[in-house]
Amino acid sequence: MKPEAKAVEPASYSISELAREFGITTRAIRFYEDKGLIAPARRGQTRIYSPEDRVRLKLILRGKRLGFSLDESRAIIDMYDPAHGNVEQLQRLLLHIEQKRAQLEQQLRDIQSLMGELDEAEARARASLKQNSEN
Repeated sequence: MKPEAKAVEPASYSISELAREFGITTRAIRFYEDKGLIAPARRGQTRIYSPEDRVRLKLILRGKRLGFSLDESRAIIDMYDPAHGNVEQLQRLLLHIEQKRAQLEQQLRDIQSLMGELDEAEARARASLKQNSEN
């Protein structure tokens, strides 16, 4: 029986490889680079992204999906400290999750209230149209 081959992680990535993997544009990656969120090495004009850059990009995109600002994502990512179990990073992440959840719950209440107001306005408008058509 053959032992299973382990997938070997590449030592570096090109910008187009990362763009393809994460379904984003190379322009977006360069934007994150300009903001100092990732810092690829360079070989002439070519950007060389490390596995760490790839992880940072993955975390940036995850933060974006969760609704975090780039500054919030940066603060969390920059706290990465595996030597100490990432306790502070995880606590900061939990705090941001709680704040985002509270914000979204308020927005949901606001939307539900607005939907009720729209229902009332629609009912009044339909009643007025019906009354006008009967006259």
